[in-house]
Amino acid sequence: QVQLVESGGGLVQPGESLRLSCAASGSTFSIYTMGWYRQAPGKQRELVAHITSGGSTNYAGSVKGRFTISRDNAKKTVYLQMNSLKVEDTAVYYCNAHRMVSDYWGQGTQVTVSS
Repeated sequence: QVQLVESGGGLVQPGESLRLSCAASGSTFSIYTMGWYRQAPGKQRELVAHITSGGSTNYAGSVKGRFTISRDNAKKTVYLQMNSLKVEDTAVYYCNAHRMVSDYWGQGTQVTVSS
């Protein structure tokens, strides 16, 4: 079992930055692929970025070059650095831990980008 708690969301203006954190507890954090997903009102949840246990990363095309995912296995935490935020980045952001057939989700943190 893995418990995930996100933090760092908020209201920012276009062009500004935010850093999301996801703290994990429970099972061995380092073996999980960790991901950030987001869901905007009226839309399906979509993958933003993920990072494997080996440190390989993958990004959605819409955030590539602006967002950076990283992990600190000693702190059992995964981060999402979001730069040059756009209005269309507004969504609830969810942390995910994935390994084989297991998936764990956090409760989500709201990110609102508005002028």
